[in-house]
Formats: sequence, structure tokens, C-alpha cells
Amino acid sequence: MAKKVLVIAESRESELRNVSFEAIAAGKEIAAGGEVIAAIAGENVSALTDALVHYGADRVIKAENEKLSTYTSDGYGQVFLQIINSIKPDAILLPHTSMGKDIAPKLASKLDAGLISDATAIELDGEDIVFTRPIYSGKAFEKKKVKAGVTIATIRPNNISALEKDESRSGEVFSEDVEIKDLRTIVKEVVRKSTSGVDLSEAKVIIAGGRGVKSEDGFEPLQELADVLGAAVGASRGACDADYCDYSLQIGQTGKVVTPDLYIACGISGAIQHLAGMSNSKVIVAINKDPEANIFNVADYGIVGDLFEVVPLLTQEFKKVLQTN
Repeated sequence: MAKKVLVIAESRESELRNVSFEAIAAGKEIAAGGEVIAAIAGENVSALTDALVHYGADRVIKAENEKLSTYTSDGYGQVFLQIINSIKPDAILLPHTSMGKDIAPKLASKLDAGLISDATAIELDGEDIVFTRPIYSGKAFEKKKVKAGVTIATIRPNNISALEKDESRSGEVFSEDVEIKDLRTIVKEVVRKSTSGVDLSEAKVIIAGGRGVKSEDGFEPLQELADVLGAAVGASRGACDADYCDYSLQIGQTGKVVTPDLYIACGISGAIQHLAGMSNSKVIVAINKDPEANIFNVADYGIVGDLFEVVPLLTQEFKKVLQTN
């Protein structure tokens, strides 16, 4: 039976996050010919609504208010709860991001609904929606479904392919009037750490450094390679603990979980805590001087050598290939 699916989209610095488009694609699969509605909230999000339609949303609901200029669970929770109560969807999908992980359980509590977090795949079993999610730090996967009521799920970035952008797609855009009141939290200022321009959690290619980079300056050749490939730079906890880089770059069990198309690990030993954050990458390349390093056990390709010799050579070769193409 066709279903009505609500996708809560997310923007950052006036741009939609890619996982919002991936969630729309997941919504299309769940809807099975039904309607996919995208909802977006912010101070000024009108310019983002067309993209949601072009990537597959049948209609878009926008909520604009100066109190939504920065995310707060109080403000955004009021907006999305009102939209949910208005359209009464069968399923609600959110990005598995800081915002999604914060607001999804609060919505589930308010709606007395089931929540499945960090979904990496979706399939239909008759009328049931079956989600696949990793457990035990990515060592195993489980299939889960909500037996009754509204289904709420967060979608891990880079796991479900977005639909092709089609500017010929059309859909209606509606405005939701919301009176935001009783805010317990007001964000006065947002200070972001200086990192590369590519969002680590959504990057298709990641160059990551461990203790083997030896210093803060040791990340420079990694950044040069990242610039050539349009990649993001990440790090192991060991590199962060040694003050070689900021903790915002940390990948692992206590950092970010990433699933890029290509992950190049430079000077990373492969501790289980780090593997929990990147072992589901589609292709893993490991560069390490120690041929017995654990990272080689999960790598698709391994290079035994000094990263300070190997990485500049890779940078040169990639430059040649990209210039030829």
C-alpha cells in the first residue's frame, strides 16, 4: 500500500546537506508510489526548496522564522511537530547528523513512536519497512522494523544513493506558519573550527592521518593530497590526543562515523576504536611503515612505506591523471 513519507531536510550555511537528498531517495522507496514530503526550517530557506523537488520530493513545506536562524531542539521541535501533526505521515526520515540524532528521539517521544537510528539500507517486506543498521561498532548488522504506529528513522550519510537531479521535476511549495514560544535555549553565536571546505561526515573521499604524521606539520602533505582530490582530511584519536590536529577531525567510535567511497589511512595503526568509524568505507587504502599494522586487515589496498614519501608521490600521480582527463 502506498505510504506518505515525511523527510526532514537539513541545511548548513545556506546549503542543503547531501544526506537530505539521500533521505528523499529512501523516502521514495518506502512510499512505494505514495507521496514524499520534504520539510525544511530556518530563518530564510526559500532558495532551497526547488532543490528538494528536483531531487524527488513531491511537495515541500518550509517554515521560516528569525528564531530558527540557528538550530535549537526547542524551536525546531515545535516546527516539525506541528508539521507532523498536520500531514500525519506513515514514516518520518531524518539525516543521521548532529541535528537528526538530537531531534529524532524527542519527536519519537512526543509521538509515542518507534525510532530506528543510523540506518544504512531499507527494504520493504509486504507492508513492513525493514531497516538495516550496524551494531557492535560496525562488526555486525541487524534488521529492524517498527511493528505499529509511525516509523521514525535516521539515515546514515553516503549509504543510500540520492536520485539523479532532474530540474524538470515539479512540486508545490507550502509555507507553515509557526509561533515559536517558550524557548529554553537561545544561541547567541556559533564558532566553528577552521577545517577543510569538505564536510567530513559527507565526504566521498577522506585522507586520514594517525600518530604516524608525527606533528601538526605532518598533516600538510595530507591536505595537499586532499586538495587535489577534493577530499576531506580526518584523523585518528591518537593524532588528536597528541595535539596534531583538532578533535573535530576525529574519526572513530568516539568521533565521527564515515562511509566514503575512498578512505586513505596514513600512519594509522588500525585500533578497533578507529575501525569502528571507517571500516564500512567502500575502498580503503592503508599507508604504514609497519607491515603488521592492523589497518592492513581491513584495507583493500596496502602500501608498506613512509607516508612522507608515499603521499607526495600519490599527489603527483593524481595531478597527472586529473590533468590528462
